[in-house]
Amino acid sequence: MSAIIECTLCPTRCVLENYQRGDCRVRINVEGRLKTLVYGKPCTVHVDPMEKKPLFHFLPDTSIYSVATAGCNLHCKYCQNWGISQTPPEKTRNVDLDPGQTVAGALAAGCKSIAYTYSEPIVFFEYTVDTCRLARKEGLRNVLVTAGYVEEKPLRELCEAADAANVDFKAITDDFYREVCGGRIKPVQRALTIMQEMGLWLEVTNLLVPTLNDSPEMVEGLIRWVLDNLGPDVPLHFSRFTPTYQLENLPPTSVETLTKARETALEAGVRFPYVGNVPGHEGNNTYCPGCGRLLVGRFGFLITDYDIVDGKCAGCGEPIPGVWERGDWDGSIRIVM
Repeated sequence: MSAIIECTLCPTRCVLENYQRGDCRVRINVEGRLKTLVYGKPCTVHVDPMEKKPLFHFLPDTSIYSVATAGCNLHCKYCQNWGISQTPPEKTRNVDLDPGQTVAGALAAGCKSIAYTYSEPIVFFEYTVDTCRLARKEGLRNVLVTAGYVEEKPLRELCEAADAANVDFKAITDDFYREVCGGRIKPVQRALTIMQEMGLWLEVTNLLVPTLNDSPEMVEGLIRWVLDNLGPDVPLHFSRFTPTYQLENLPPTSVETLTKARETALEAGVRFPYVGNVPGHEGNNTYCPGCGRLLVGRFGFLITDYDIVDGKCAGCGEPIPGVWERGDWDGSIRIVM
């Protein structure tokens, strides 16, 4: 009889019998060896604007080559990409794209970086790490768009090869993680602090879901944790929920709720709070925390104003944390698979 094995990639710690798959649906025990079913087989390949990730302080106005495979180790009831994240790889339309071909595709598309995104790069860990290493050799940056639900050892290996991350910090309570996402909060909090410790440029997104995590107490608690553990300079994105997947019964997040969350963050000391999924909101923009000057104007994913020079406010000279190498993004989103 083949050995029963434990997957040690994420905190779910699936114990798998022969030919049994993990909870993510993409990792399998094959006669005592853990194998991935999605290495070099992305189901989504896009060229996106960096602002879509969202990363607002990292290579603004540049294009980023975005790849994803099927599978996820969480099961959020509001996942906007549930068609790939909650689907086994044999039921998605995949392409053969090994790490070398992925890097070549990014270079051919004129991108400055690669994003591992849309589903969950943790579950296609080996593909992500190998591609990151090759990309770095070619002068490309690597961006993780992740829920951060991962064990410490693989996370540290991944952080050594990556440059930036946007982490979806779903709520400040363990109950929310367990009941709405099928996970736990502590591993995510640990991952956030490790990413910052290891030098990744870090931004945090909190999708505000009406009646579930949008109360003033929940918002204030998350803001306080970010300030106490990551500091005031980590950009914090409050993003608008749109009814989808298993939560179609809920309304979209009100603009008033998002605006209040941003104001609460500013009052608490967060220097760069943002509002997402509301084009034209002033919370799309970056303002100088020193003199209040508009530094980066945004409408959706488009840059409308830019007034940062050598990483500083062009008005008062206040240093603005981030990686400010502006590109020449043309504003279009291209599907390349």
